[in-house]
Amino acid sequence: MDATGPGGVPGRLRSGAVLEVGPLSGRPGIRASGEIGVTTRRSWEHALTELSRQHTDVSYVELSGVRFVDVAGVTALAVTAMNLSGGRVVVEQPPPQLPRVLELFWPSLRRIEVTPR
Repeated sequence: MDATGPGGVPGRLRSGAVLEVGPLSGRPGIRASGEIGVTTRRSWEHALTELSRQHTDVSYVELSGVRFVDVAGVTALAVTAMNLSGGRVVVEQPPPQLPRVLELFWPSLRRIEVTPR
């Protein structure tokens, strides 16, 4: 679920942005690092689709290694949470703009719980 180049090495996209996404160890969810933006959106959305397929009650999204997420990336996360059959998504250590965008556009969305950096 990452942008990889030859030999499986993380690839640089035209903008220089890289996003690496993988499963969490010992609990349901994903860990991402890099940037979530226009050039990495497809990887991010694919990771969220997989997360929703495996979701039961609580899914974790660990973002301590994410330096930036654009509004469309936050939107993809919010839409994923809204479309779950139940439960919630716990977003851990997101970049500062993520909780701000959630509060601005989805102030009553209770399916996402954010734990700060």
